[in-house]
Amino acid sequence: MAVLDDAYLWLEALDSPEVRRWVADRNAETFAALAGFEPTRDAIRQVLDNKDRIPYPGWRGDGFYYDFWTDADHPRGLWRRTTPSQYRLDKPEWDVLLDVDALNAAEGESWTWDGVTVLRPDYDRCLISLSRGGADAVVVREFDLRERAFVADGFRVAEAKTDVSWIDADHIFVATDFGPGSLTSSGYPRVVKRWRRGTPLAQAELVHEGLADDVAVRAFHDPTPGYERDFIGRFLDFFRSEFYLLAANGDPVGIDVPADARWDVHRDWLLIRPRSPWTVGDVTYPPGALLAAEFEPYLSGRRELHVLFNPDDHTSLSDWTWTRNHLLLVTMTDVKTRIDILTPDPADWRRRPMPSPDEFDHTWIVDTDPDNDDSYLISSTGFLRPPSLGLGTVGGAVTLLKREPTAFDADGMEVRQFFAVSADGTRVPYFVVGGATAGPTLLTGYGGFEISMTPGYDGVIGRSWLSRGGTYAVANIRGGGEYGPAWHRAAQRENRPRAYEDFAAVAADLAARGITTPAELGIQGGSNGGLLMGVMLTRYPQLFGAIVATVPLLDMRRYTQLLAGKSWIAEYGDPDDETEWSHLRSFSPYHAVRPGRPYPPTLLITSTRDDRVHPAHARKMTARLREYGYDVSYYENVEGGHGGAADNEQHATLWALTLEFLWRKLTPPRPGG
Repeated sequence: MAVLDDAYLWLEALDSPEVRRWVADRNAETFAALAGFEPTRDAIRQVLDNKDRIPYPGWRGDGFYYDFWTDADHPRGLWRRTTPSQYRLDKPEWDVLLDVDALNAAEGESWTWDGVTVLRPDYDRCLISLSRGGADAVVVREFDLRERAFVADGFRVAEAKTDVSWIDADHIFVATDFGPGSLTSSGYPRVVKRWRRGTPLAQAELVHEGLADDVAVRAFHDPTPGYERDFIGRFLDFFRSEFYLLAANGDPVGIDVPADARWDVHRDWLLIRPRSPWTVGDVTYPPGALLAAEFEPYLSGRRELHVLFNPDDHTSLSDWTWTRNHLLLVTMTDVKTRIDILTPDPADWRRRPMPSPDEFDHTWIVDTDPDNDDSYLISSTGFLRPPSLGLGTVGGAVTLLKREPTAFDADGMEVRQFFAVSADGTRVPYFVVGGATAGPTLLTGYGGFEISMTPGYDGVIGRSWLSRGGTYAVANIRGGGEYGPAWHRAAQRENRPRAYEDFAAVAADLAARGITTPAELGIQGGSNGGLLMGVMLTRYPQLFGAIVATVPLLDMRRYTQLLAGKSWIAEYGDPDDETEWSHLRSFSPYHAVRPGRPYPPTLLITSTRDDRVHPAHARKMTARLREYGYDVSYYENVEGGHGGAADNEQHATLWALTLEFLWRKLTPPRPGG
């Protein structure tokens, strides 16, 4: 790869004294420029710390609802549980299993919660992942649920990007950093081992290993009683994988599905969702379809497939979840959800719909208990309707358990959906939230990795933007998953500019409809959405009045050299390939900055502890914009990982800086006012 002149490579040093001084100076400038933002920060903190918000539970199948909770008194959080009968009360009695703030005080650490894996079906032990400051790298420690304490001589994995799965009480699968050569070029585990209790991790038995240029490997155990199975596999890139069932003699048996398919096994059934056309016999199944086959006959070579879902131009498969005996299928039509209940049968699958939510609400299945029964937790929300949580059983009614209080007064506000026409004629949906009066508008989008932007209640946006008279808009551009794999593939690799044309079309449509003006239109996005913001800045600056990019990806020449960047080649392309670099360079924001352009004021936000998207992307972009004298502000949080913040106080600061920056830039004081 030819080395391009880059005067700011020194900002890739994560934490050198020179870089620390540069970051401290930029942070101080931003705080000075946004002096007086504290009331906005405090209002946001009240929303985030509200003790009346819904404590979303996860079932573990042992008669308890588990929840991880943060508020002002517990900024790093409590892992706790309660009984179903207690949970129905307005003020449940919670049994605290782990207080992360108390743990930090005792150990002198800055742990953040990163999840838990509970041993099934005994439910007496678990593996807790803790992250320093919110990074992707974690420490894994075994925890005794009966004693409410870490197991002194239990399983423990040092800080790394680790994946673990219980096999039984004395064995786990672990994929982690085992030393030189054990990581992929993306920085994830290349090797997975079976570790027996009481033995050193170094002596764990090798189960599977991938290639250096794979993204990662993993192994997991299916503990469903009567269907216990072990699976191993490697992720070839971000969207393709190959997996095997470990036979009783330890031999791997291939799961013969397309490499780009998502698949799932539940008891007797295998589900397959291909991402590209798949021909079986004389039938070709479209991308985004959902197919079912009996698992054991399928492994033996039979290809009798049931079509559970076929996409069309307006409808895509969003998700699915199993209960013990049924499949809950979530679909979207023009970004509006519907849920169907499917009952498996070797001859045919029976289908019936659940009651539909309000037109612009989004509904999803929170959790089920597929080992034991056909109950489910279901939640629904809208841009102007706080979430509600219900408990249902297939064949019965849904009982309302919780309803979140309102965070802002939505009187006089409405939700509308429009379609903009992109450069190639594609109709692109977007939502607009707010009152009838035109004014400052905040537009957001993502457009990558087949991730959908769906309606949802955001108390932060509501209280600190909508309530001030602003309008909020969400663009469902290509690259996302709103219309299935084809919508994503339309903006993948060399087609990436389609996503940017879509977003620009939405911005222009907002102005054409009189909802806002370019001078009053601000935009915000994070991660891949931060890349989107960088392209808007350098390609379409005339459409916007201000831009905020959070934990952004911006240097598309060196992104594969920084942290986890190489794992995204399947999404963007490989800059080491000259043909692909020509596509990447056409939109790489860092390389597109030129003097004398009408760039709007820009704020770049990142985190020193982001070990997924390197903070150098934001640092270098800021330095280059400063070099040419543009209005650019910068803030780097010392913690937070890729989420940008490690607790509600930090989240409130980031959001307050974002919203105050946009509001002030889009509503400048009038002369003499």
